[in-house]
Amino acid sequence: MDYKQAYEKWCNDPYFDEATREELKSLAGDEKEIEDRFYRTLEFGTAGLRGVIGAGTNRMNVYTVRQATQGLANYILSQNGQNKGVAIAHDSRLMADEFTDAAALCLAANGIKAYVFKSLRPVPELSFAVRELGCIAGIVITASHNPREYNGYKVYWEDGAQVTPPHDTNIMDEVAKVTSFDMVKTMDKDEAIKAGLYEIISDEIDEKYFGELRNLSIHPEIIKKMAKDITIVYTPLHGTGLGPVQRVLKDLGFEKVFIEPQQAIADGHFPTAPYPNPENPDAWELALKLAKEKDADLVLATDPDADRLGVYCKDTKSGEYVTFTGNMSAMLIAEYILGQKAANGSMPKNPVLVESIVSTDMAKAIAAAYNVELVEVLTGFKYIGEQMLKYEQNGDKNYVFGFEESYGCLPGTYARDKDAPAAVCMLCEVAAYLKSQGKTLWDGMIEMYEKYGYYREGIATMTLKGIDGAAQIQEIMNRARNAAPAKIGNFDVLAVRDYKADTRKDMKTGEVTATGLPGSNVLYYELSDNAWCCVRPSGTEPKIKFYVGVKGTSLEGADAELEELKAQVLKTFE
Repeated sequence: MDYKQAYEKWCNDPYFDEATREELKSLAGDEKEIEDRFYRTLEFGTAGLRGVIGAGTNRMNVYTVRQATQGLANYILSQNGQNKGVAIAHDSRLMADEFTDAAALCLAANGIKAYVFKSLRPVPELSFAVRELGCIAGIVITASHNPREYNGYKVYWEDGAQVTPPHDTNIMDEVAKVTSFDMVKTMDKDEAIKAGLYEIISDEIDEKYFGELRNLSIHPEIIKKMAKDITIVYTPLHGTGLGPVQRVLKDLGFEKVFIEPQQAIADGHFPTAPYPNPENPDAWELALKLAKEKDADLVLATDPDADRLGVYCKDTKSGEYVTFTGNMSAMLIAEYILGQKAANGSMPKNPVLVESIVSTDMAKAIAAAYNVELVEVLTGFKYIGEQMLKYEQNGDKNYVFGFEESYGCLPGTYARDKDAPAAVCMLCEVAAYLKSQGKTLWDGMIEMYEKYGYYREGIATMTLKGIDGAAQIQEIMNRARNAAPAKIGNFDVLAVRDYKADTRKDMKTGEVTATGLPGSNVLYYELSDNAWCCVRPSGTEPKIKFYVGVKGTSLEGADAELEELKAQVLKTFE
């Protein structure tokens, strides 16, 4: 059926609740909006669902959530995993409770037990719970850092990581087979509880998770010594991070912690931060104001599902607060973990540092300095989780740290997704360690630049919405794939990696080798003078992303070089 027929069906079919039908009837005459809501079924991709909340096949609502869950249930049944159950968590987004129950009761109706957190929880705790409860899968209802009109649905497998091949594509196939709402099962909540198919997750999981975070500390004695001297300001940006972050900082012994009061309230309308992303400077206004009042050393922010951590630090020389990219904060943690483990003899055999291909090349320099293997994976923390599973199964290597540029890292093996509360633990310990030497985090970062080189990274984006936008994004990728540029700005293109074709072509010799990574619609350009550029469509937003990196001899010089490269990249691929 075409979009108009689908619209009429939703308006008139009693299967859909009255509020849904009335919402759609109010759109009568707005052809563009009706088309956007019904021109397709909201795509279940490798990251699950993500979309604008509202009525329609191309929106996040209880019906599309149930439809996706029926596909997941069918796959679980095909794997004989129904007896293991599925853990479900959600953040503070609008309709989170409704979507949680829609998923849980669909699973229950299929004979699959749903373990449900009684209130909002961070993504990493769901990853931990899947492993701890021995579940076959997990679901998180979240749209991460997207604007407030969005919600989403992320699927995890039994290792605690977001689904990777073959499970991701197999689940997608099963979801695609659910072509009619007649194929979707659900049941009454009270009946599901009575049947033992809907169970609230006990507080014991919380305590075990916080225990894992406490165990990350390398020098608790330094925290104890500096607890009264470190002032921390934190904002959860109306999300789920407040409880976990407060708890872990208290457990570690930090005494001067101030919470931004307006943003401490979990609220899916995000009244003070319509775009609740720590990468967005506007989201920091209230926290930075409080930081100046309290003369804070650190200013921290987590995104709504608390897997990403943003950081500002006071530069004592200028008196200003300096922002850190995800690469910078991750490198501070990596240097601390690897350096301290090397110094105290606790480095495991065959240690590995894992990063995504679009993250900083400084990681290579740090890994080399401590004789640690550096492994690169595709963008998405699930691929880091995939490596962790491999090491766990084979027993030949030991994961010590993993990160990606988008403000996410994991300093332990208890979970398989990035963990902002854990990043808070480690970064605050790094701050305490440096302050015990009379240094700030910024001082520590400058020392690393002087030691390893001024690696600087950034990102440029093109936002192209709707049907036309999707076509434009694909056209850009096709053009780039068919005709590689010889130069990007002042930099020569030395090699091109096409992860879709699994090829790396040396532009000087013409030699073609394999990338060694799974297929993905990503192009990576190795440039002269240790620079690079990577092009990929976003998997969660209507954007094409251009990641760039340079290595300079000074901070100012590297930053100028970076901005020039970003401009040239956009010019090259527009």
